[in-house]
Amino acid sequence: MNTKARKVMIIGAGNVGTSAAYALLNQNICEELLLVDINPARSEGHARDLSDAAAYMPGMMTITTREASDCADVDIAVITVSGGALKPGQTRLDELASTAKIVKDIVPQMMAGGFNGIFLIATNPCDIITWQVWQLSGLPRSQVIGTGVWLDTTRLRRTLAQALDIGAQSIDAFILGEHGDTQFPVWSHSAVYGSPIADVYHRHTGNTLDFAALAENVRRQGFEIYARKGCTEYGIAGTIAEICRNIFTGSHRALAISCILDGEYGVEGIAIGVPAVLAQSGVQQIIELNLAEDEQQKFRHSAEVIRNNIALLP
Repeated sequence: MNTKARKVMIIGAGNVGTSAAYALLNQNICEELLLVDINPARSEGHARDLSDAAAYMPGMMTITTREASDCADVDIAVITVSGGALKPGQTRLDELASTAKIVKDIVPQMMAGGFNGIFLIATNPCDIITWQVWQLSGLPRSQVIGTGVWLDTTRLRRTLAQALDIGAQSIDAFILGEHGDTQFPVWSHSAVYGSPIADVYHRHTGNTLDFAALAENVRRQGFEIYARKGCTEYGIAGTIAEICRNIFTGSHRALAISCILDGEYGVEGIAIGVPAVLAQSGVQQIIELNLAEDEQQKFRHSAEVIRNNIALLP
């Protein structure tokens, strides 16, 4: 019987970090939540507020604050820090310099404090920061992952589910590449129980599926939310919770997340969104798909955009 308390440290008590904490709490995914923020009063306030909510949940969860360096016993460290809000017309890549500066300060502190768990990066630009954390930490690539395109994949499945009147869990469709403008759906491997998505769509609606329009719709959804409320938080919080749950349970489920590649898909030395099997040690294996020729080109383009931005890291 495993009696070890599962501990998640959330670094950044802003919208994403606190929404993730609330999702972890409500889904009873861990026994201890640790909040870290540059503003100790804010993280303490959230910890107390969340502790009130925890009193209504089954079981017991401890929610406290810590310094980032006090992390030797932490299983999963979720980085949600951000360098600031996007301005109109900016993309996720425009957050790189400010976010990278914060990460460059935090990760060495954590490694000096003895961290040997799994880093989960949930800040933008996700793939570049995932690579940066891997470099700064010196940890095996299996222990450094980003939320990547799993939220984008969920949006794709939800959009298709609404159009097809089929539960999203029955739809096998996903996004690969950058969590950003160069992401793309893998239509060559998208189906409902083996029946190609385009065929299911045509039978259900009588219309031809506009692949490009649907891909653009999904790509824009995060920005549409951002334009209306100034942030995205609940969707990414659910993504964080699901990834943590699959790590803790050792589910060996494959999710489309940001991983460091070492020759997979003919690419190495960057982090990018690919299907990866999660176990309690992190990424257990990366699934390599036989992509169509146009999808291979899109993957290479996405990888090149990520590589070019890695070169801009301070």
